[in-house]
Amino acid sequence: MRVVPLRDAKQGLSGLVDEAQENAVLITRHGRPAAVVLGVDGYDMEEVFLMQSPDFWKWVEERRGSTGPRLGLDEVRAGLGLPRTGGSGERRREVRKRRATAARKRKVRATRVSPRSKPRRP
Repeated sequence: MRVVPLRDAKQGLSGLVDEAQENAVLITRHGRPAAVVLGVDGYDMEEVFLMQSPDFWKWVEERRGSTGPRLGLDEVRAGLGLPRTGGSGERRREVRKRRATAARKRKVRATRVSPRSKPRRP
């Protein structure tokens, strides 16, 4: 985790957000922890809200302690007549793969030489 003073964070926020996709960034104010920037690239909005919801985590802990029957996501979806889906980890891998492919394409386009810039033969 990288530690960044608030003054520097204000000037380079966009870069910190990019960096936070790989490693969390701790922002300090007067040398004391003030905020943490976490990357959530690849998650949808609902997942991000649930990750930050104390009520959701309280419910999860209550369910983990219960002895009642437990169903997996695929069983719940089947019971509701919904199609089976891949897990969020699979979705994140797909997003990363698409972004990496797009980045490679941009890099290739940037390195191509236009026909006009080629030297003319005498």
